[in-house]
Amino acid sequence: MDSARKILVTGASGYVGGRLVTALLEDGAKIRVFVRDKNKAQSHTWASQVEIAVGNASNYQSTVQALTGIHTAFYLLHSINLGPNFDKIESEMAQNFAKAAAECGVKQIVYLGGINNDAKSSKHLSSRANTGKSLASSTVPVMELRAGIIIGSGSASFEMLRHLTHRLPVMTTPKWVMNKTHPIAVRDVLWYLRNTAKLEKPISGIFDIGGPEILSYADMMQKFAKLSGLRKRLIIKVPVLTPNLSSLWIGFVTPVPTSLARPLVGSLISEVVADPAKSIDQIIPKPAEGLVDVEGAITLALSNVSSNTVKTRWSDATSATAPWQKAQSDPSWAGEALYKDTKVRITDASLESLWSAIEEIGGVNGWYGADFLWYLRGLLDRMIGGVGLRRGRRDPIHLRVGDSLDFWRVESLLPGESLKLYAEMILPGKAWLEFRIKKLSNGQSEVTQEASYSPRGLGGQLYWYAVLPFHSLVFPTMIRNLIRSANRKDYAARNA
Repeated sequence: MDSARKILVTGASGYVGGRLVTALLEDGAKIRVFVRDKNKAQSHTWASQVEIAVGNASNYQSTVQALTGIHTAFYLLHSINLGPNFDKIESEMAQNFAKAAAECGVKQIVYLGGINNDAKSSKHLSSRANTGKSLASSTVPVMELRAGIIIGSGSASFEMLRHLTHRLPVMTTPKWVMNKTHPIAVRDVLWYLRNTAKLEKPISGIFDIGGPEILSYADMMQKFAKLSGLRKRLIIKVPVLTPNLSSLWIGFVTPVPTSLARPLVGSLISEVVADPAKSIDQIIPKPAEGLVDVEGAITLALSNVSSNTVKTRWSDATSATAPWQKAQSDPSWAGEALYKDTKVRITDASLESLWSAIEEIGGVNGWYGADFLWYLRGLLDRMIGGVGLRRGRRDPIHLRVGDSLDFWRVESLLPGESLKLYAEMILPGKAWLEFRIKKLSNGQSEVTQEASYSPRGLGGQLYWYAVLPFHSLVFPTMIRNLIRSANRKDYAARNA
């Protein structure tokens, strides 16, 4: 890596971007990341090794500041869940970025898009292609790498594949499951991206990247079943499942919410196969060991899931999971209300065990009681288009700022002191759940559990009073069982 080059990575808090930063650092690159949330970026292991620029690609001034002094800029942004006009938003962001890059003298833009060679192109894939055109509207050379389905632990496509195959031994599916796709392992996507930063001179052009196999989505499900030790899946094709109906079904069966499944399913209607005429091999040769095939990619992903070493997840991108959250509570000028349900308990449990119990909350670990009520709330959220409980968590033991946690998001975290979660379920207001612990002068520990809610309008206020009876069941049980879990940890430690 040329030590004189400085590289900008946008979308560094996302699925591919977070892994790309790690890969570039391994190559000795000097990196600046461009993020909306500094605290979220600082929770990554690479935070101390990079510059952090805070802003938004829609804001020209912050984009210029982020691009100043940059040689190569990776554009890894998308807005597929920001409503029906996401394609217009994506195009305007890309044009803004291209203009700022030209003003700052950026030498190369690298953009990760989607393969779009079929005449029947979905709105999502068309928008991805138009984003590439918008980025190329300035004088800065743009190298556009187009990928199909990315297979890797934590990717939305992999989560869809995994949960559909595990949960449905018999499937009625639309005809598009037989369309040809050209999947690629996430490690090979990173191979191509990281090597674009090492090119001797800037390059413009569109290049398709795909793995060594072309197969249907149905074939991938059968391969997944075989590798998971499951029986061959019975797939019955029917002509009546539209993309909208399919995405609703995926929203119920998998952790991927309907709002994100819709553009992904729309893309599967097209034949997503790399064009040999757009090969990148003459510029960036394949890895010496070759590209990973589908079975190898699935095996690697399953290994990371089982060993709890998933570095990034599709749910890391906050705005892509909860677009309805923009104006949930009443504005401050209207006298924003804040309702609280606070529980405080004194215990002999150690701070270490209490923090361990707090940090393990949610996902497969559950919510310390009243799980049936949590399940019903998650199901209701799914029915109205929310993320529900199935997102789970990236790691079963440790959390970091920005992590998704069922239908919550980690807003702040002070290890050994406090954890604050922000609700990403669909609500007529904004909600938080916070845990705080501290040592008392008598040697005991104080645990504070606080649910707070800022309503929007009369409906929001009525919602708070409607759920109060459930709070009286859920929250006392939660803090009681959390402390019991901490006491069990202390007991185990003393008798180890």
